[in-house]
Amino acid sequence: MHSGTEREVCNAITQYSDVSEASVLYGEYDVIVSIDVENLQQLDFVVDKIRMIPSVTFTSTVIVGRKYKQNGKTVSQKS
Repeated sequence: MHSGTEREVCNAITQYSDVSEASVLYGEYDVIVSIDVENLQQLDFVVDKIRMIPSVTFTSTVIVGRKYKQNGKTVSQKS
C-alpha cells in the first residue's frame, strides 16, 4: 500500500460487514485484516473489494485452519 495511507485503508476496510478486525502493523506488512465468511466465494468478494481501494497495491491471503484462542478465550475444539 502507499506509504502513509495505512490508517485511511483500515478505516475503509472496517466498513465491510465481513471484517471482524483491522489493524495497522509495523514491519514487513502494513495492515492485517480478519474476515469471517462462510465460503470461499464470500472471501473472494471481500478480498476483491479490498483490492479495489486505490491505496492498496498488494494483498496476501492466509486461511486459518483451526483457532485455539480468540479474544483471550480458548476456542472449543471439535474432533
